[in-house]
Amino acid sequence: MDAQGRGRADNIDPADQWVLNPNTGEYELRLTPSAPQSGVPRPRRGSPSNAGAGTRARRAPERESPPTPGPDVPGPRRRRGAPAEPPPGRRKGRTKPKKSKAKKILLWTGGSMAFVLVAVSAAGYLYLKHLEGNVSTTDVGSAGKKGFSKDEAFNILIIGTDKRTGAGNEGYGDKGSVGHADTNILLHVSKDRTNATALSIPRDLIVDVPDCPTKQSDGTEKDIPGTQNVRFNTSLGQDGRDPGCTMRTVKAVTGIPVDHFMMADFNAVKTLTSAVDGVEVCVAHAVNDKESHLKLPAGKSKVEGEQALAFVRTRHSFGNQGDLDRIKVQQQFLGSLMRKMASSDTLTNPAKLISLAEAATKALTVDTGIGKVSTLKDVALELKKVPTKNITFTTVPVLDNPAEKVKATVIVNQSQAPAVFDAIKNDVSFTAVKQKEKKEKAEVAARLKGTRSAAGDIRVDIYNGGAPAGSAQETLNWLQNTEGVLKSSQLGNADATLSKTTLEYSPDQADQARKLADLMGLSASALKPGTSEKNSQGLPAIVLTLGKDFKGAGVSLTTPTKAPEVDKSTADKTVCAS
Repeated sequence: MDAQGRGRADNIDPADQWVLNPNTGEYELRLTPSAPQSGVPRPRRGSPSNAGAGTRARRAPERESPPTPGPDVPGPRRRRGAPAEPPPGRRKGRTKPKKSKAKKILLWTGGSMAFVLVAVSAAGYLYLKHLEGNVSTTDVGSAGKKGFSKDEAFNILIIGTDKRTGAGNEGYGDKGSVGHADTNILLHVSKDRTNATALSIPRDLIVDVPDCPTKQSDGTEKDIPGTQNVRFNTSLGQDGRDPGCTMRTVKAVTGIPVDHFMMADFNAVKTLTSAVDGVEVCVAHAVNDKESHLKLPAGKSKVEGEQALAFVRTRHSFGNQGDLDRIKVQQQFLGSLMRKMASSDTLTNPAKLISLAEAATKALTVDTGIGKVSTLKDVALELKKVPTKNITFTTVPVLDNPAEKVKATVIVNQSQAPAVFDAIKNDVSFTAVKQKEKKEKAEVAARLKGTRSAAGDIRVDIYNGGAPAGSAQETLNWLQNTEGVLKSSQLGNADATLSKTTLEYSPDQADQARKLADLMGLSASALKPGTSEKNSQGLPAIVLTLGKDFKGAGVSLTTPTKAPEVDKSTADKTVCAS
């Protein structure tokens, strides 16, 4: 026995040294007075709080009194007919009563549990740091956000490159490819987490790639000139472009800001599918593809590893053997992978979870804004809140490139695509929302129902809250000279920057607010019932604050309330590729 255990050790049960603190709900090590004391004092038994736990002890250790029974600490229990416990005091000369075997087991279990919890916490921290070392990051500068918010809608660009790294990938992709943007999905997750939209962007879409500042390995920044009328996939890898260039290209094409990116190569498909013990897919007819070496019978099959990669790379066996048909196959595959990751078979299997964590972190390259494993966990947990039935897969509406005789590339369908982009920008679901959401939207829509005042009766103060410089004055001139809103004034910049234009008013000004909303093309969600302010004459005025969405005086700001009809699928259903 060591020095710490000498003396009264024969009379002390080791399990007695671990005591449940009723204030914290955790077990704490309580050493005997003769043992060396920690520099951090322990809470006194029976004290209402452990407020002093953060200061260094200044008093010599004293013998502690037993806890006083109270609402939080139960009093000692004794068996019916057993003699009462003698009052506390010195026990020298008394024989220590024997503990029952059951009580010793309970106390030993408590002590062991405390050790286990400490060990697991330490191991969890070390494992988290280990996973952090797996993740590769790229600084995309102003192309994305610096951090992740759990309280906002977010857009993540998922990029699959055709870079042929790793053994067994010689048969895929372009030989010697620097890693182009081969597969591209813009994932939008709604603010309320009721729905998400995965918008596929064809690699052969003809676009203008904008100028792109990129961070170099030595910390300097290099400006890569943009190119016009080129395939979308050249927004990555070509001329040294990084994922930030692809993010900027997506925004230029769709108008949708991209917050973050996640990029993976061929090996990611192999390792992720193996980590979850395979993914179920379905084909309408048997496949024996000589190009990808994919062999599957008609109906449902489970694929993983090399076979899974062959499935998502195959295009000659589906549809018109083009990239658009392959995109549908990849969407089906991702939906199945999401279902498998969220299944109880995966979530309750520690070995699978660890294997999945290892595979995912090693497979991904992400921007520095979400480069920590703890942040990636937050992203995953937010996405997990979305029901799979409300995760919609769709593709940018396109047309064959009219400049080509042999159709190889596509262009954006300008008659259909803008409505899809606007729905995503305005957080509109492509699937049916819950009844609660319908009720809330109906209540918002009701703000536009009712009487309208005359334009000349509207009294409004205009602020610039994020619109281009001069917008408030431009709007003032337009309202006064074109629409007859003569009781209006512009008061410069607002205190805060807003993403969307708002119109605040008191209940007795609702008719003025509705009329101004009609003139400006404001949606019901822009109207904010509340209070007004006094103008320079001391009269009540409604408050118009122009946000970043302002498009110019007289240009409607009405946002869509319903997504357009599109060719789509949802993550909860299996669709057989044909």
